[in-house]
Amino acid sequence: MKKTLAILLAAILVLSCFSFATAEAKTYKVGVSIYQYTDNFMTLYRNEIEAYFKTLETEDVKYEITMADGKNDMAEQTNQVRNFITQGMDVIILNLVQTSSADAVIDEIVAAGIPLVLINREPLAYDADGNTLDEKYEGILNNAQVCYVGADARQSGTFQGQMVADLENHGDINGDGKISYIMIEGDPENIDAQYRTTFSIKALTDAGYEVECLDDQVGNWDQTKGQELCANALSKYGDKIEVVFCNNDGMALGAETAIEAAGRKVGEDIYLLGVDALPEAIDLIKEGNMTGTVLNDHIGQSHAAVDVAVKLLNGEAIDNYYWVDYVMVNKAYVDAQ
Repeated sequence: MKKTLAILLAAILVLSCFSFATAEAKTYKVGVSIYQYTDNFMTLYRNEIEAYFKTLETEDVKYEITMADGKNDMAEQTNQVRNFITQGMDVIILNLVQTSSADAVIDEIVAAGIPLVLINREPLAYDADGNTLDEKYEGILNNAQVCYVGADARQSGTFQGQMVADLENHGDINGDGKISYIMIEGDPENIDAQYRTTFSIKALTDAGYEVECLDDQVGNWDQTKGQELCANALSKYGDKIEVVFCNNDGMALGAETAIEAAGRKVGEDIYLLGVDALPEAIDLIKEGNMTGTVLNDHIGQSHAAVDVAVKLLNGEAIDNYYWVDYVMVNKAYVDAQ
């Protein structure tokens, strides 16, 4: 009898160990929709999201990432989000195509009870004085399972303006007492584009400098469009253009090509500013072919987004906003690295 009992106990122990050893890891399903895959900065961002999730995996926890390209089409992105809901995603990370009309798709995610991390494009906008513009989002962003991770685009615009103000001639190359510039904007509906456009110039006027806008066109974040718009402006305004402001580095790279083709020289008879600190832009700054850019920290932002997504998956309390600072990048900064 004792021998039989011992055999039974040993068998139970073996089975228990076997069950423990073969227990499946918990797999969380993560849906990520990016506004447009062809965006240089968001390519770095989404790749880092996937890579960072992988570093957080253990024997017990895995993350199944489903990436989707919004193709800069709100209807396309809305369908992707609905598919995420149908597929029972445990958390959704969303880089909005349109912040101005995204409340409906956000409401669908909230109604489905799926935690939501909004990234890069802030749905709640403010004017230059800090007054709320889109109050409809306040309730959404006070939800315990919804947050926004990003950088304050007002800071990036301010840094662009400061880099011009810090130049020996303060951007007034021809010495006529004013800074004559052209602005190449991203998506006019995007709050980052609006802030960068407004606050780059505000930094100069706040510092007491007179400015003159020669041209302001929409390049939709596109390098080819940036080249075309800058070339057209150079053809029309010629040497009157002293500063070219671009809302992102992609358009600035295009603008640099146009500047070179027009026989102008950055740092001598024209200045060029971008945002994102893409490797190509850093190279241009090193070579003296770009005045400056602003580091839009895709690593810091993507890691913050993943970290808060993991908190939500674990049922932990979160804040509704997570901010990652921009960094001013000029020749002195690049040389010091």
